[in-house]
Amino acid sequence: MSLRLDLLRHGETERGGGFRGSLDDALTDTGWAQMRQAVSGLAGWDALVSSPLQRCARFADELALTHGLPLQLEPGLQELHFGAWEGRSAVELMVDSERELGLFWNDPYTFTPPEGEPLVRFEARVLAALTRLQAQHAGKHLLLVTHGGVMRLLLARARGLPREHLLQVEVAHGALFSVLVDDRSGLQELR
Repeated sequence: MSLRLDLLRHGETERGGGFRGSLDDALTDTGWAQMRQAVSGLAGWDALVSSPLQRCARFADELALTHGLPLQLEPGLQELHFGAWEGRSAVELMVDSERELGLFWNDPYTFTPPEGEPLVRFEARVLAALTRLQAQHAGKHLLLVTHGGVMRLLLARARGLPREHLLQVEVAHGALFSVLVDDRSGLQELR
């Protein structure tokens, strides 16, 4: 049985860019506008599923109320936890962790930020959430409101990219992509 997922990344947050991971920043007015624009005129979802972090969940709650749809919060769809890098930008890390940042950018599977969540554990968490959603919502069309890292992971798998290319997948604030989860063919990007 298949499951269609529209993947929506949260918009711009109050604290800006950098490694936000587990930090629970709120959306800016621009962030709200980015997300509203991404789904403007769209419908047809059977339910909404969101990361519990407020930059996703607050918009998902608004959209669920507007469309009269059920909303499920799924902790497995939270962003990668960046450990000691949480809240820091790449520019800041270039000052005291240039080598480590380079290792992470080249292959996040082989280098974990200090005290961070290993990417293999993140991948297992996200894929377990996907399996749960497929079992609960088989044959349906869901909107997932989530984070850049989650979307990069799912899109990289759908595109058949080597794991070291994960961070090359572009996912802007408010970006919307669609994938199909199928028992036989796995994960496929829909265009």
